[in-house]
Amino acid sequence: MSQKISPTLIGAFVVGAVALLVIGVVAFGSGQLFRKTQEFVLYFDGSVNGLHIGAPVKFKGVEIGSVKDIKLEMGVGKQVHKIPVIIEIDLKKVIRRGVTREKAMDPNTIREFVKQDLRGQLQTESLVTGVLYVALDWFPETPLRFVQQPGGDFQYEEIPTVPTELEEAHDAIARVIKKLDDIDFKRLIDSLAKTSDGVGQLVSVNSPKVKSILQSMDQAMPQLRGAISDFRRLTTTVDHNVEIASGDLHQTLTAAHSAIEQIAATMKEAETTIVSLRATIDPNSPTFYELTKSLREVSGAASSIRLLADSLDRNPQAAILGKPETPGGK
Repeated sequence: MSQKISPTLIGAFVVGAVALLVIGVVAFGSGQLFRKTQEFVLYFDGSVNGLHIGAPVKFKGVEIGSVKDIKLEMGVGKQVHKIPVIIEIDLKKVIRRGVTREKAMDPNTIREFVKQDLRGQLQTESLVTGVLYVALDWFPETPLRFVQQPGGDFQYEEIPTVPTELEEAHDAIARVIKKLDDIDFKRLIDSLAKTSDGVGQLVSVNSPKVKSILQSMDQAMPQLRGAISDFRRLTTTVDHNVEIASGDLHQTLTAAHSAIEQIAATMKEAETTIVSLRATIDPNSPTFYELTKSLREVSGAASSIRLLADSLDRNPQAAILGKPETPGGK
């Protein structure tokens, strides 16, 4: 008498067969089954908000792989946190003459490329969505900074990274703002006004040249006060990373440039005025000394403001979008 086959056993075989079929379809459909990849790790200091698993990895704009994993390496205490990003490069998409496909982007080749200034950088796929991708490219004369200690036994070969263009631009702006913070504009304005009063008492106010100079300085004072007030308001917006509606971006950028250009023009006018005033004063007088001191301060302020204007011209979105977030709020 034949043995009865268990329905449970039959069901298990059917479920297993269906599962294998699904896995096969997915594997063949995605090309993962026979795809040869090489994995590397990149460490980022700043925020990776906008980067997701599966995001493209591009070399010179050509998509050659994708992001496989994103982790967070916590520091001790106030140490800087690191964000390891694991990428995988599809070897079928990289061709090098004279070498096999496997050696086109193997660890040894990458080490040589790194010596030739190959670096990784987060770049924006779309300013509207904020989606990021990993860009590999040559960055000449950039420092070679490894997180993994050389000679160590690590799972992945490391590709060094460089800051994003937005981070570099905002750092430059932050340095200039720090210089501006070191300038006591109120004291500078009061000093200029006091100096102009002193000059008016020492030289003939009937001189058309002196009259013109003093009038120019008097007119510059309220302009300088107003421009500084506008500029402070805008930089406070940047420092607090206030979100700005997309429709206001152009208006905000225009206002920022207007305030900066106004300060720069006023400072240049003040410089010219002081130089002209010095020509009418006895070099041995206290007023000449005060004018020289004021000229030095005004020149320093004008230089800082011009540097800030240049930074904004190179990357205006740094002022609009605010400082990129960093892990731990640093």
